[in-house]
Amino acid sequence: MYTIGQVSQMFNIPISTLRYYDKEGFFPNLKRSSGIRRFGEQDIEALKVIECLKESGLELKDVKQFIKWATKGSSTYKNRKELFEKRKIAVEQEIKKLQKTLNILEYKCWYYDKAIKDGTEDKIYKMLPNKLPTRIQKLYNSFH
Repeated sequence: MYTIGQVSQMFNIPISTLRYYDKEGFFPNLKRSSGIRRFGEQDIEALKVIECLKESGLELKDVKQFIKWATKGSSTYKNRKELFEKRKIAVEQEIKKLQKTLNILEYKCWYYDKAIKDGTEDKIYKMLPNKLPTRIQKLYNSFH
């Protein structure tokens, strides 16, 4: 069992946020001892899922719906699976977007390293659009 302070440190989440989650019913099995919240392994696992859903862009009202479904048992498996499938697709799309951004940044770092080394961009211009070094060409092609 963990105190709210320990859980706060484990997840780097403010105690006030954990109290809010508790008030909203996100920890339906949370134990209390003399009014002190005691988080068990089930609550820790629930918090991992809550944080995952939040990181995936899900709003708290929808996280709350997920918690409600979870407390209803096997009759809501389909709803929960659909929720995770939608979040998975959203995260995959975000990863693709970020990968394109990373490719541009990597290309531009190479570009300016070369321009600084050469003292000019002329050699780079002569390599464009399809005579770049192999790795750099792949980066360049990914955003053109």
